[in-house]
Amino acid sequence: MNPEFLKVLVNTVVVKMPRLDIETFGTTIVTYNMITRPLYEALETDKRKEESVLRRGTVKAERPQIVTPGYMARSTGFRTEAEEFMRDLIRRGHADDPGILYTYSNEPASMEIISARPEDLAERIGAEVDRESRPREAVILGVDELWDVSLMKFIFDLTNKSAPANVADFQNTGRLSVENGVPMDARIKIDRMFVQMRNGELDPSTLHQELEAWQLFDQYEDRFFQALRGRSL
Repeated sequence: MNPEFLKVLVNTVVVKMPRLDIETFGTTIVTYNMITRPLYEALETDKRKEESVLRRGTVKAERPQIVTPGYMARSTGFRTEAEEFMRDLIRRGHADDPGILYTYSNEPASMEIISARPEDLAERIGAEVDRESRPREAVILGVDELWDVSLMKFIFDLTNKSAPANVADFQNTGRLSVENGVPMDARIKIDRMFVQMRNGELDPSTLHQELEAWQLFDQYEDRFFQALRGRSL
């Protein structure tokens, strides 16, 4: 493992995990408080002065999506590697096995230097989050020069925490079932995209790409052109 990534794994601590999991059927926004020891402290001669860097922002988790290795191979830009991976999965009989795809984006909001030990500041903010009942807020102790990697470590932990409930929700609604290589969740998503396209809320090329990724365009071709003709502009 890259030594810098190992440093993040060892030194990133999620002091307070959000109480609520990632939503199965909607978008989730989590506020984070990333607290690090300033990199410049290693050069300071006055060890009596302790400061922390506090970065605040939000992580947006899009609605989890049921995908298969075949879909991923056709929808990513890594065509050669994906096709090779697909061939191996086909040989093993796993090309249509469903899995959950989580998609995240980070929106940093602010950064400030605070006169306090990182551990003390984390404890203080954690108590504040509890006192004010902010269930979608996290407090993280990270590595200053790799704080975004520390954030990814938090996202990984949040995903692992949420996945069992998400899987149960998908199973209970039948969305994990696969027919002819296509999960029920994907067909429900495609139906929703048809409505959005007809209402002028979705570019037709986006729906076309989704159908091609699932190798379903021939099956939906008539419906696609009917929706295109009736599209609201």
